[in-house]
Amino acid sequence: MLQSDLTALWLTVKLAFITAVLLLLFCIPVAYKLAGYKGRFKPFLEALIAMPLVLPPTLLGFYLLVLFSPTHAVGQFWFWLTGTQLAFSFQGVVIGSLFYSLPFVMQPLVAGFKQINQTYNEAAIALGLSHFKRFVYLILPLLKPSIGSAFALGFAHTLGEFGLVLMIGGNIQGETQVVSIALYDHVESLNYAAAHQLSLILLAISFACLVLLFKFNKSIVGVKQ
Repeated sequence: MLQSDLTALWLTVKLAFITAVLLLLFCIPVAYKLAGYKGRFKPFLEALIAMPLVLPPTLLGFYLLVLFSPTHAVGQFWFWLTGTQLAFSFQGVVIGSLFYSLPFVMQPLVAGFKQINQTYNEAAIALGLSHFKRFVYLILPLLKPSIGSAFALGFAHTLGEFGLVLMIGGNIQGETQVVSIALYDHVESLNYAAAHQLSLILLAISFACLVLLFKFNKSIVGVKQ
């Protein structure tokens, strides 16, 4: 396998892991609030979170590219803060991946919070446990299967990103060239042997993620019953 392919593979796994972890940190408290929210704006909030499911990745990538450009306030602020450009950088790809994979992490967590038996929560309140202690020592342990599913989905979905990464990150080896883009390059150059190698590795990683996902989903059914 070429060194550039190994670099692209490592970059892809790194991107998927960072995206999944950051989304978990953001989505767990938001999903907790959203699961219990009954206001009239709930459908709008749910639609906003689910938008990446229906938007073409290139459309989302285009607007993020405009947002990250040095001519926009966001891009200018990033350059002032770090001295680097946000567009066509790994950091920009991470931010784009957060938007793109958001619903794949958020939805399992919202479903998990809704499945938690309220009897446990009411018993904890009767025992005088604070809201923070109930969340940390009761709700989060019960949510472990959903957290595992959310992580596996977010990780697996990020592995296959192509259009979004290409739009906001380009095709820079060692910086923004992920496996899907490296695979596309091999096919374009008719190097099918290298394309087969990358494809098989990506298939193996994706399959492992799905095995973990279905394992956690089975655990969720057991908790619900």
